[in-house]
Amino acid sequence: MEVRVAGVRKEFSRFPALHNISLDIRSGELIALLGPSGSGKTTLLRLIAGLETPTEGTIYFGDEDASHKTVQERNVGFVFQHYALFRHMTVAENIGFGLKVRRRAIRPSKQEINRRALELLDLVQLKGLEKRYPAQLSGGQRQRVALARALAIEPRVLLLDEPFGALDALVRKELRRWLREIHDKTGHTTVFVTHDQDEALELADRVVVMSQGRIEQIGTPDEIYDNPNSPFVYGFIGESSALPVRVEKGEVWLADRTIGLKATDVPDGDAQLFFRPHDVDLLGDCGGCLVGTVITSRRSGAKRRVELEIGGARNRVEIEIPADHPATDKSRLAFRPRYWKVFAKNG
Repeated sequence: MEVRVAGVRKEFSRFPALHNISLDIRSGELIALLGPSGSGKTTLLRLIAGLETPTEGTIYFGDEDASHKTVQERNVGFVFQHYALFRHMTVAENIGFGLKVRRRAIRPSKQEINRRALELLDLVQLKGLEKRYPAQLSGGQRQRVALARALAIEPRVLLLDEPFGALDALVRKELRRWLREIHDKTGHTTVFVTHDQDEALELADRVVVMSQGRIEQIGTPDEIYDNPNSPFVYGFIGESSALPVRVEKGEVWLADRTIGLKATDVPDGDAQLFFRPHDVDLLGDCGGCLVGTVITSRRSGAKRRVELEIGGARNRVEIEIPADHPATDKSRLAFRPRYWKVFAKNG
């Protein structure tokens, strides 16, 4: 099922939560809505679900205008962060609930509902737990039951709102792999909300990066990470360091000297230089590179992370160096980014 969001704006008591959002979601795609708190990602998900109505714009399911249809009419499956399981029902009863409450004309038989519940329990790797109650399950198991319940109604679109947000880091990582496998088996059009960039990059076919009610960038995980199109995306996706610089005739200047980097597509004037701490080459004495004084140094896995103070303006950046590098506090390090991006200060 294709989903299309066309020119959607949403206000709450005249407060604009979304500004002119347009997004095409392909049939069978797993797409992540990624952004910080308040970026509008959950509001967009609720609009797709039918839990909210757009102030302006249209939401299409296929060629059908679904903007004013209910959740039931849209036939979406929804998985919340906090499971929302019925405590007085067994696992099997929870999974079959959506089928049991259908109107009589389209309600399956009890035997069919039970068969479907057991089939889904096997799919989510919880076979044999059908008679347990939610209180007898771990957090990860409850979330699997919640997903099985959402799948039981054979939804046209599957929506997940921070599905692993209440779980610890190790369980989250395990369930991320599992969710991708489930998606590949079932082929549902799936949209999930997260503020965890690792989750989005690992799981999604495409990532929609949002900020302040707007879409900043849409692309594959590789496109989003390797070619961020704005200072916000560069700073939000992965780790980054930034320096205020100046562009003159395609050359990047820091204070009164060039630093050996080109920015031919950026207009002359004040700008910002972004690079990843691990994407740098250490150099000896150089006339055209970045040079900084080590302020702090700490071990970070197989590398060492150092904070450098650069230039008279006391700008600070972080870079990674080999764990056995002899740099200490007050040492001077020269380096140059291998990959970087320069953004004009005026955007």
